[in-house]
Amino acid sequence: MSAYIVRRLLYAIPILIGVNLITFVLFFVVNSPDDMARMQLGDKRVTEEAIQAWKADHGYDRPLLFNAEAEGLGALTDTIFFQKSVKLFALNFGTSDSGRDIGYDIRQRMWPSLAIALPVLLVGLAINISYALMIVFFRATYIDVGSVVLLVAMMSISGLFYIISGQFLIGKLFHLVPISGYDIGLEAFKFLILPVIVGVVSGIGTGTRLYRTFFLEEINRDYVRTARAKGLRERIVLFRHVLKNALIPILTGVVAVLPLLFMGALITESFFGIPGLGSYTIDAINRQDFSIVRAMVFLGSVLYILGLILTDISYTMVDPRVRLS
Repeated sequence: MSAYIVRRLLYAIPILIGVNLITFVLFFVVNSPDDMARMQLGDKRVTEEAIQAWKADHGYDRPLLFNAEAEGLGALTDTIFFQKSVKLFALNFGTSDSGRDIGYDIRQRMWPSLAIALPVLLVGLAINISYALMIVFFRATYIDVGSVVLLVAMMSISGLFYIISGQFLIGKLFHLVPISGYDIGLEAFKFLILPVIVGVVSGIGTGTRLYRTFFLEEINRDYVRTARAKGLRERIVLFRHVLKNALIPILTGVVAVLPLLFMGALITESFFGIPGLGSYTIDAINRQDFSIVRAMVFLGSVLYILGLILTDISYTMVDPRVRLS
């Protein structure tokens, strides 16, 4: 097991380097360091001296990827890409182009993101699994067919529709909760209700249909037919046998997304005014703050790789037939 984890971590290094390089190239195709300096300085008539001073202060006064004037390894190390990338692997995100501590911002903003993501995950799991079991219980009936049509329709609707509809119906028409905003402590609860409801409802189509597939795969296996032959009721077969065995792929899928909960929901947080990591990333893109964008993409890649490793480990825990070496 330990050798497998070490090997996967070593594989992650070139992946992270590649992701960081692609992000770097794509960003600087759109904006040069001079463009970034003009935007941050906020004046179209800013002098060339001010631009050069801003670039020197923020580490953008070197060549992008290759320094032809340097000798030896300095041709690669004395570049913006190398100088900005090395610290990321130590999870030192540095400062943003506007001068803020990115690490501090991430630590502060991850809590609002988790306050939305965790309830959406847990409540969504409960609803989706329950609904999927009900559909399987009434399989090959009008309930099954109608539910599948409804689920496909819900999957086809944009997430923006759920957000706008929720804000209009629950927030503006019935005035049950605030449409947007955030507060600290227990006062934050009233601002989280609507985003959580929207997140759960928007995920019912995809989640329930997926779990229905898992349950249908299990319900035709030999052990289920054996349980029925022993005279067990269909409800007992579903909950005692089918659900238990179908939890293996469900669990591994949940473990995979757990690390990504810290990243927040980009669109949801922006529309509801939640100061989480999702809105933090969107604001950085709008401001063209490359330091924040690079840090968030790198952090997302690290969490995604960690999620895949945790998925493999969890599979070995719930399914003894699987062994990692």
